[in-house]
Amino acid sequence: MNPSLELQLKTLPSEPGVYRYYDKNDHLLYVGKAKNLKKRVLSYFNKNLPGYRIKIMVGKIQRLETTIVNSEYDALLLENNLIKEHRPFYNVMLKDDKTYPWICIKNEAFPRIFLTRNIIKDGSEYYGPYAKVRPAKILLDTIKHIYKLRTCNLNLAPSKIEDGKYKVCLEYHIKNCEGPCEGLESKEEYDEKIDSIRDIIKGDFRKAKEYLVNQMMKHASNLQFEDAHIIKERLDVLEDYQAKNTVVNPNIDDVDVFGMTSDETAAYVNFFKIRNGNIIQSFTTEIKKILEETDEDIMEEALIEIRQKFGSDSKEVLLPFHLSVEIPNVKLIVPKVGDKKRIVELSEKNAKEYRLEKLKQVQIVDPERHTNRIMAEMQKLLRMPVEPRHIEGFDNSNIQGTNPVSACVVFKDGKPSKADYRIFHPKTVEGPNDFATMEEVIYRRYKRMVDEGEDLPQLILIDGGKGQLSSAVKSLKLLGLYGKITIVGIAKRLEEIFFPEDPIPLYLDKKSETLKILQRVRDEAHRFGVKHHRTRRKNSTIKSELEEIPGVGEKTIELLLSKLKSVKRIKESNLETLEEILGKSKAKVIWEYFND
Repeated sequence: MNPSLELQLKTLPSEPGVYRYYDKNDHLLYVGKAKNLKKRVLSYFNKNLPGYRIKIMVGKIQRLETTIVNSEYDALLLENNLIKEHRPFYNVMLKDDKTYPWICIKNEAFPRIFLTRNIIKDGSEYYGPYAKVRPAKILLDTIKHIYKLRTCNLNLAPSKIEDGKYKVCLEYHIKNCEGPCEGLESKEEYDEKIDSIRDIIKGDFRKAKEYLVNQMMKHASNLQFEDAHIIKERLDVLEDYQAKNTVVNPNIDDVDVFGMTSDETAAYVNFFKIRNGNIIQSFTTEIKKILEETDEDIMEEALIEIRQKFGSDSKEVLLPFHLSVEIPNVKLIVPKVGDKKRIVELSEKNAKEYRLEKLKQVQIVDPERHTNRIMAEMQKLLRMPVEPRHIEGFDNSNIQGTNPVSACVVFKDGKPSKADYRIFHPKTVEGPNDFATMEEVIYRRYKRMVDEGEDLPQLILIDGGKGQLSSAVKSLKLLGLYGKITIVGIAKRLEEIFFPEDPIPLYLDKKSETLKILQRVRDEAHRFGVKHHRTRRKNSTIKSELEEIPGVGEKTIELLLSKLKSVKRIKESNLETLEEILGKSKAKVIWEYFND
């Protein structure tokens, strides 16, 4: 550490603020915020740093700068602005360069309403942005189905309308427009529609419904029942749109909702903007982890960034977990029950589905990265010292103790390596004794691997509960391998993961990729074992029938089966065929046995 940096560390203030790390070339490495600058910055220069990436970054730091602010929230805002401006290498960022669509209400007489990706500061109103164009189009189509609005770009100044400068176009004749260009619709009537449309875009359908009901009753009172029916159809369209977008209690108004899921490499954050019980905006993004950031760190960054992106000024934010930061005049709530809890769960579900979609794409485009991520996840969830690149799974198969076999399947990088599969026939166990069979097979398998200098697996998976696991552990202890290889059991009923000497099983998320791989290893061991058990049982039955023939021994039976494959074909063979295989005397005995 250079003397200048060491002196700076000794004189840091204990105030909230922002710190910036620079390398020897004066490139900005990292921007961070802190409630207490001194405490936070000094934690980076501890000997026991978590994570190798943090150690690499700290090794590059040659200079630091700090800025004191009034509160932790001010520090978060300043940090967010500096990250967006300088894009430091070691900071997480919502890297999103897409231009999102907006719904524009044009600043003009008889305003047009349309979708745009370009914001022009001419006094027009812009609502959005919309994370996907489809919901915006559906909303716009609903509005145009309910209200007759002009689509032309004529300058409908009052003087030009009065002078009769314009004539109605085809849109008027096909009843998509009320003809304001010829003064057939007043500005007051048109503006009333625009007011209702503003409310619909904001998620408030009351004015629009009131407008349509008044129109319908007006036509009905004038005995214009056909026109009244058309208005009724528009009202049905509006109510259908509202029903599809209302997901919570309509009394929940002006709320922002955040949900999150994460893994070893990234976090996935979903955002809902809710108005009058309607989700009027939904957005999900992936945030790469750079320095082993916690979910709380990432959520704080996402909270500020996403609210700024969508122009949200809601005074209430619903979250899946507590944050240390406090936002002035905004309540950060972690709901425990009720509709608010359900909407947070819905947001989390959207984040999880988005993650699964991304992972499927990565699996296709970059399978190596997909494998590395799964291996890292398995290492963490199964509390392993290394990644389980080599997994071996064991399962016993027998029916009432007859023809027992034990299957060993091998998975490398999460995929079956069928060339390495092995079948064991127990030698020291009599009768149906799963525990003793498991103990023998594990000992034989790894005794041989150690003797022959083969690479041992990082993970052994036993199909069964505590009993089978304890038996396998006995053998590992005899071989001196216990503690060097991670071994777990998986019980099928509740998919419980058992660890040696731990009475409490581990329950993994049902959608967890770690659980899916363990299940696949278990199921493959079962399939492989059952297949060989059936073959052995079938062969045993066949041999027992042939063994009843006087003068026919095991070698003769094996020779016949190797050539003719089944007892049926042996029975149907003529004497000449049998003589070619066995010679005259043995062939005659067998032929006469089946043809007497």
